[in-house]
Order: sequence, then structure tokens, then C-alpha cells
Amino acid sequence: MTKAFIKRNRGLLAALLLTALFIVAEAEVMYWKGGIAMALVPLALLVVWLFYVRLETGLLLTALLTPFAINVALMPGMELSMPVEPMMILFSFFFLFRILVAHNYDLRILRHPVSALLLASLAWWVVTSCTSRLPWVSFKYFLSRLWFVIPFYFAAVQIFRNRERIAQFYWAYAIGLGIVILIATTKTLGNFSDLQTLHRVMRPFYNDHTAYGCAIALMLPAAFYFLGVKETGDKEIRQKRQSRYRLTSLSPYLLISIILIALLCTGLLFSYCRAAWISVVAAAGIYVLVRMGMKVKWMVLLFGLGVGLFFVYQSDVLYKLGKNHQDSSYTLADQVKSISNISTDASNVERLNRWASAMRLWKESPVFGVGPGTYQFLYGSYQKSYQLSTISTNAGDLGNAHSEYIGPMTEQGLPGVLLVVALFLTTFATGVRVYRTAKDPAVGRMALAFTLSLFTYYVHGVFNNFLDTDKLSVPFWAFTAVVVALDLYSEKRETT
Repeated sequence: MTKAFIKRNRGLLAALLLTALFIVAEAEVMYWKGGIAMALVPLALLVVWLFYVRLETGLLLTALLTPFAINVALMPGMELSMPVEPMMILFSFFFLFRILVAHNYDLRILRHPVSALLLASLAWWVVTSCTSRLPWVSFKYFLSRLWFVIPFYFAAVQIFRNRERIAQFYWAYAIGLGIVILIATTKTLGNFSDLQTLHRVMRPFYNDHTAYGCAIALMLPAAFYFLGVKETGDKEIRQKRQSRYRLTSLSPYLLISIILIALLCTGLLFSYCRAAWISVVAAAGIYVLVRMGMKVKWMVLLFGLGVGLFFVYQSDVLYKLGKNHQDSSYTLADQVKSISNISTDASNVERLNRWASAMRLWKESPVFGVGPGTYQFLYGSYQKSYQLSTISTNAGDLGNAHSEYIGPMTEQGLPGVLLVVALFLTTFATGVRVYRTAKDPAVGRMALAFTLSLFTYYVHGVFNNFLDTDKLSVPFWAFTAVVVALDLYSEKRETT
């Protein structure tokens, strides 16, 4: 072993030496005391070393492990998603430390409209945490959001300057999710007549079939982009390969992409998540409108018109919906019919109960809200008996407001929800603009694909909110970073 080799690999050799020492030590402890706590120490040290020397690789490893993460109660009132949340905290520490030491962060990222709105939203979280009914809960909630957005947005935008990293990140999360889909689908076989079992087959990796379906829907539009890419890596990016494979010249990469899409579609179908199905259909509709050349402002006006017509004719609409008595079912047709059942379907009735409770809370604090993360601890006493469902509890201890819009409005007041809507609209408009102005068509297609993926969450957010979990925050903020990175670091066509 030469001196040059030792010098080049001294970090790795030191880590291996430490690992060997700790393996000996833990074997000694386990032999004499039967303990296993020290078994995690070498692995933890290797992860710390990895984040220190290869921060970008640490981000990819976190993405790969996120679908497998499981909530673990470290102490009463404190849970962490293991092992990824400690990895996010570690990443945030090293990333901020490097910025303070090297001063090499691209300030254009902070000046981008999406970043400005995100920073404004974070600042408003601090304000509303100070005015919160449960300040300690709100500040813990705020800190947990920080270790989602720092690695997967503020750090990721700069990392995604290299477009190879975008593909690597996507495939890292997709591989993990694909394995979970295989496990869940295998557990689904033979249980098609038991809806409750079908709603639990994705556990312990995803606590709820709606979060599982939402994650699959979020990944699906971007998966179609990779069908048109020959290979990942700098070679593909430099040469800007844009030709599509025919089935007669099937490449291994294309085959993997087809397998992934088949897995995602299978998982989406058997997730029995109606909101996920709706979000994918909505994304397909937006794709058609974008390809037709419709401007973003007309899309927003069209959506606003639909919302306005609902409120104008809400009595007639609610009367029609109230006459639907089709409950959730394991059959696809009945499950689709149950989407509009607001009279007997427990899931729909409970969601309306949560929304009504949230509105009562909001009316008491319309500007500052009741505080980030506090809804689940407060809504119980705001329920009305005539709105309770068969799955309601008098204690009101079953989670959040089931809406990415109503939840922030209740917890952070009207400014909170306006910032959320502005952030989503600005990201969507940025993605469409990059698609239409990118000099490289491959960049435009990538921007549109990831924008459509994000749009599935914007739609799903009407019915559920999962950005307080690692399972959805990791891909959501990373995909937002993709859109911003493509906007900042890609060449634009000259427009007249």
C-alpha cells in the first residue's frame, strides 16, 4: 500500500479503522452485557463522515431511505422519523457550516420569487409561533419544517445546478418507493374484499393510504420524462440527446423507466386514494392546456371561475352530493362513485367535520391564527355533534385539518394561506415559463414534468396536508428546487 494511496484515501481508511474498533468494542459489550446500543455507533459515525466529505451523496442517501423511514418515539411527546430526520438535521448543520466558512452560496437563489415567498412564509411562521396558543408546540413544528426545507430546497437548488443530480435524486427516491410498492402490492393480493386491510398494506412505511397514494401521484408525471431520456449523466446532458427509443431498440434505462411507470400505476390503483386519482387526472388536464398554449393567468382565472360557480350554486351542488350514498369500496367503480358522497362516507364526512372545526377556530384568530402545528390539539372542542362521523373522536386527537390550504389559514391566519397559495402559483408559473422559454428542449420538458408532479400535490392539498411529514416534504421541496434551478441555470431563448 503506497503512501500516495493512503494520502488519497485517508478519510475512508480512518472510517474503516474506527468501524473495526467499534465492532470489536460492541462485540465485547454484547458478549458480556447483552446490549445492542453500541451496534449503531459505527454506522452513525460512517454517516457523519459521509455528510462531512460528500454532502451531495448524503442528500441522495436520505432520499433513498425516506420511503423506508419509520416514526420512533424517542421520549414522551417527541417522535422522529428514523433514520432520515436525524440525517436531515445533520445535513442542515454541515450545509450551514459550509456556507458560513466558505461564503459560496449563490445569492440569486434567495432572490428568486419562489425563495422570497418561502422565506416570507418561514418568517410568518415565527411571528405566528410567538402569538400561538401553544408556543412550545409551534416552535417545535417550525424547527421540524426547517430541516425539511434547508436540505431539500435551499441546498438542493444549488446542487441541482448539475442536472445529473436531478435525475439521481429522482431515481434515489423512486427506487425506495418502488420497493415499498412491491411490498404493499404483494400484501394486497388475496385481500381485495377487505377495504380496511387494503388501507393498511403500506404500513409501517406509510402510515396512511392517502399519503402513500399522494407520494405515488407526485412521482408519476416526472417518470414519463425519463422515457424520453437515453441515459442519465453528464454525457446525456452535454450532448442533449432528445431522441426517443422505439420498442424495437429497447435500452436497459428505458426498460427500467417503463417498469417504474408500471409500478407507480399499479401502486396508484391499489392505493384506493381518491384524491390521488383526482390529482393525476387534473395534472393530465393541465398538460393538455399547457401544450395548447394557454397562458397561466387564464388557467388561474378558469380555476377561479369554477370555484366562484360552486359558491354561487353551492346549495344545489350540496343537495345533489347529499343524495349520493355510495361508501368507499374495494371496487374501482364504487370507489369513484364515493368521491362525491358527503352524507354517509366516513372519510368524506370526517373531512368536512375537520374543515368546519378549522373554520370555527380561524374565525377566532383570523389574522395570526391559533399557531403552527396546534390544530390537532385544539379542534376537538370545536366539533359539532351533528357533523361527527363514525371515525370522529370527542377528544379530537386524530391529526390535522386535512387541507394544505385550510390548515395554514387556521394556524397562521389569512396571511399564512395567502403565502401558501402565492408560493404554489409562482412555482407553477415558473415551471411553465421555463418549459416555454428554455433554449434546450430537454430542459423545457424536464421543467414541465416536475411542474406537473408538483401540481398533483397542489390538487391533493385540497383534501389532505402532508408537508409536515418527511415522506412528502422530501420530494415536494426537492421538485420545487428542480423548477427553480432550471429557471436560474438554464439558457433561455430570445423572445420578441
